[in-house]
Amino acid sequence: MEKSELLRIRVVYALPDRQPSVDLQVPPGTSLTEAVNRSGLLQKFPEAAARPLECAIFGRAVPLTYELRDGDRIEILRPLLIDPKQSRREAAQRSRAESQRRK
Repeated sequence: MEKSELLRIRVVYALPDRQPSVDLQVPPGTSLTEAVNRSGLLQKFPEAAARPLECAIFGRAVPLTYELRDGDRIEILRPLLIDPKQSRREAAQRSRAESQRRK
């Protein structure tokens, strides 16, 4: 296979304080799971491998069987610490309570 036939992709694991990434060249037909495994990020960050793998391409969730395209950026997702709906509810309650105190 010629080098020009390879797809250029990036695999990223977003942490709160940094964003380690690995650039790879993979053959056409490579799945998202194969690329994540080749990146070595799951071995480097065991907490990512300790739960079911969830990934996105440029912020959009995709199945693990997704066939990669040239230029794709795979993001290994971490679990949410709090449900976004619950977070908004709590913020609204705090805001209402603060408004009541000011009256």
